[in-house]
Amino acid sequence: MFRWFADRRRRRLARAPFPAQWEEALRRNAAPFGLLDEDGKARLRALIQVFVAEKNWEGAGGLEITDEIRVTIAAHACLLLLGLSHDYYRNVQSIIVYPSAVVPPRLRPGFFETTLEPLEQEEPIEGEAHDQGPVIIAWDAALQSAHRPGSGQNVVYHEFAHKLDTLDGSADGTPLLRDRDEYQDWVRTCSREYLRLKKNAERGRESFLDDYGATDEAEFFAVATEQFFDRPQFLLDRAPELYRVLRRYYGQDPVKHVHGNDIT
Repeated sequence: MFRWFADRRRRRLARAPFPAQWEEALRRNAAPFGLLDEDGKARLRALIQVFVAEKNWEGAGGLEITDEIRVTIAAHACLLLLGLSHDYYRNVQSIIVYPSAVVPPRLRPGFFETTLEPLEQEEPIEGEAHDQGPVIIAWDAALQSAHRPGSGQNVVYHEFAHKLDTLDGSADGTPLLRDRDEYQDWVRTCSREYLRLKKNAERGRESFLDDYGATDEAEFFAVATEQFFDRPQFLLDRAPELYRVLRRYYGQDPVKHVHGNDIT
């Protein structure tokens, strides 16, 4: 019964008129929106309306949350969902936005939890995704990514890729896939490309992904997602098999955005 009411509310939100101010923010701060066909644009608007309404938005460090902030972050997060069967990031309840890179307060482990990681963050971060917790975004980094498409770096894509990764309960670089065949293809391809990236990073060679993707498999998936959506032709040229499995997973072909028919 609760699910029925939730779906009904979502349908109502998705059908509501898209505010003119939101449209302006979308066109100003979300370049991929302009590359979608009309059906894709309409579906992205609907996703944004539900996402903005359902998530708890918190400004931190003196930042006041505005519609521009909500719509800009929501647009990039929801772009990842366009070709997926999804539940609007059910593992995201809150999005905390700081004005700039920050050393966030550590979340204390629960009474029965242990942690192998230090509780203190030594370096400021531009984004962070907590398992079953909030997503933290630095607004200046998100805005810079939005205004510099093609850089291969986008903090919103990165952190929400982590959230897709952990929907199965573990941050291991393998999101929920459709069947055994897709899992086998994913593991075979991503393991090979991850090891190639690690080898290039160890030797100081420029590679097809940022070296941060060599940290572990979870970061590999997040960095690959950034490249897939923000610099797809570069990734396709240098790692076509990785591009192929990401295209299969996301149900999108960003290289063809400009020509439409990108959702498969």
